[in-house]
Amino acid sequence: MRERGNDNWNPEDFSEREVEIPEFLEHQREEGYRTGYSGGAQHYNEGIPPHYDGEPHQIPPFSEDGQIPPQKPPVSKKQHNRVYGRVAYLFSAMFLALVGYMAYFQISLADELKANPNNTKADEQKQYVVRGSIYSADGEILAGTNVDEEGNETRVYPYDNLFAHVVGYTTNGKSGIEAMYNSDLLTSNTSIVDQVGKGVNNEKVRGDNLILTLDTTLQTAASQALGAYRGAVVVMEPDTGAVLAMVSKPDFDPNQMDELWEYLIAEDAHSPLLNRATQGLYPPGSTFKIMTALEYIQEHPDDYMDYSFQCDGYLTQGDVTIQCFDGAVHGFENLQQSFQNSCNTSFANIGLQLDLDRFHDLCEKFLFNGDLPTLMPYSSSQFVLNSDSSYGDIMTTSFGQGDTLVSPLHMALIAGTIANDGVMMYPYFVQRVENTEGVKVSETKPIAYKRMISSQEADILKSFMQSVVEGGSGSYLWNDSYTVAGKTGSAEYEVNGNTGEEAELSTHSWFVGFSNVEDPDIVVCVIAEDGGTGSSAAVPIAKQIFDTYYYNQY
Repeated sequence: MRERGNDNWNPEDFSEREVEIPEFLEHQREEGYRTGYSGGAQHYNEGIPPHYDGEPHQIPPFSEDGQIPPQKPPVSKKQHNRVYGRVAYLFSAMFLALVGYMAYFQISLADELKANPNNTKADEQKQYVVRGSIYSADGEILAGTNVDEEGNETRVYPYDNLFAHVVGYTTNGKSGIEAMYNSDLLTSNTSIVDQVGKGVNNEKVRGDNLILTLDTTLQTAASQALGAYRGAVVVMEPDTGAVLAMVSKPDFDPNQMDELWEYLIAEDAHSPLLNRATQGLYPPGSTFKIMTALEYIQEHPDDYMDYSFQCDGYLTQGDVTIQCFDGAVHGFENLQQSFQNSCNTSFANIGLQLDLDRFHDLCEKFLFNGDLPTLMPYSSSQFVLNSDSSYGDIMTTSFGQGDTLVSPLHMALIAGTIANDGVMMYPYFVQRVENTEGVKVSETKPIAYKRMISSQEADILKSFMQSVVEGGSGSYLWNDSYTVAGKTGSAEYEVNGNTGEEAELSTHSWFVGFSNVEDPDIVVCVIAEDGGTGSSAAVPIAKQIFDTYYYNQY
């Protein structure tokens, strides 16, 4: 045996000798694995000295004849580096993704985050800042904060119910513009001198003020024109997206939210807190013929003018029969005449000829089943027609019944797209933000959402809509002072939830259109619940609004 410290080692000393295998190695031999030394008992038997390579590693199992199979070469440093590099790349990618998401969150979603009523971060500023005021486009104060001698603050709405839904409230939660611009109203960009002076006197500074696009004259006209009807009115500029008026009824007085809260949330109150202009969903009635006509034109760009139909007052397909409103018989019609006469049977016939998947895609392009480009809370419009739909669904949907639902703001955006040569604009309510000294902090610039259709297609639809006013159901709007293009709608719905012969039906009255057709000024959309035909309620309401805009009369 080699003595400790003896360097004259001779491998022949071990060549003919068997070395007793320790019990722990026998156990590992049975299991087929051992770790640590790359040598071992077999190496002793073969006269090879044991050695330790410095790295524990797994050694393959013993073979049946007791021999150790050849070992795999150790992992090289280069291979280790390659693995470490991949891990480093992975963590770098994860870090960059996190940075990218935070940038997207802070920039792209900043406005949406600030407008979210669940975001209470801005409310922490209330202990330092008195909530800013809200002004109309014509300089009238719509919301302000009074502070008494003891420092108690009261939010005041001088116009009571008139701007209730669009401006909103701040008691029992927040809504409308009060919620959308909560952060701006509780941020002060006043001068340093003013801030220091207020701080020395232990007083709060005033928050920034909002200058809206809303006009008190048009808002008053829209509210008075809608009268006692439940429903909504939207007035906007088609080329900028600026909302000039937005009315929803029934309404409420934001000055009395505490006193009236229980009534306002009662089931039999007809949902006065609901902004019907953005959150109300209604069957569109014949206003939807705009979309059906557009789809036919896109599928027949070169021969849409050759369309013809003989209206006998009804149309039967399979076991489904469609009738024109009030039993009307329109006779021979082309596409433009079918639109002007609002002929249900002709549009049911058109629907049966359409590529329904393409029609579905067109409606989704126009934001049905999707998101509207606004921060104001809204309900998504619905369109469910596809290639698997039944004859009945196809025919009724094509003239605005079926399961289609739409909000007044959405219909205003569609009409505005046509008026604006096929380009939809982002709707907006705030012109600019100013500090208490009148210095501009920020300003809203008109932004195009997307080109939805070609200018040629928009011109065709303009001419169709103008014919409705010149010789159709919108003729009450015809006058010598300004031109109007539009579409009426009479949307039937089931009052008691029953169908068939047991159904009790009522009709909502629709109008959507725009004035000064060659260079449109404003878009007006009206829904009067249970108002009957479009011409009986919605059209007279729209006329009062148009007259107010051009004659300043109300």
